[in-house]
Amino acid sequence: MKVLYLFGLAVLSVYMVGCSAAARFTGEGPSPVGSAAPAPTRFSGTVLLTEEGRASYYSTGFNGKLTASGEIFNKNAFTAAHRTFPFGTLLRVTNLGNNESVEVTVNDRGPFKKGRILDLSEAAARAIGMIRTGTAEVRIEVLKWGSNEYHKEG
Repeated sequence: MKVLYLFGLAVLSVYMVGCSAAARFTGEGPSPVGSAAPAPTRFSGTVLLTEEGRASYYSTGFNGKLTASGEIFNKNAFTAAHRTFPFGTLLRVTNLGNNESVEVTVNDRGPFKKGRILDLSEAAARAIGMIRTGTAEVRIEVLKWGSNEYHKEG
């Protein structure tokens, strides 16, 4: 059953990414100072930066509210909040407790609780198995730097 669920989640992820208007990852662009270990992704290119720490996820009370980027928060989208990464940055987040990974796009700022480095949407948290615990130790890998542009209507 878990395999079927994960397969369905993967199909939904591919569909959502395919329908998005975001620029596709090409592997080009600046690489900031930090650990930069090459690793294959479903995109061509290398991991630009790696960071580890504790992640949490948004409560359902945020669903439908504006994010810092101007997008409406959708708990079913694969998004995340990071304090400093530019909006639109594509990340691979791996739960270090079970080695499950998910790719998300930064569209908000946070988390604001001490000791946490990332807030995930509910869908992303579910994909890496951290709903029951609420938090998890994760590895964040930057796959593509975002443009830091705010969401524009129309």
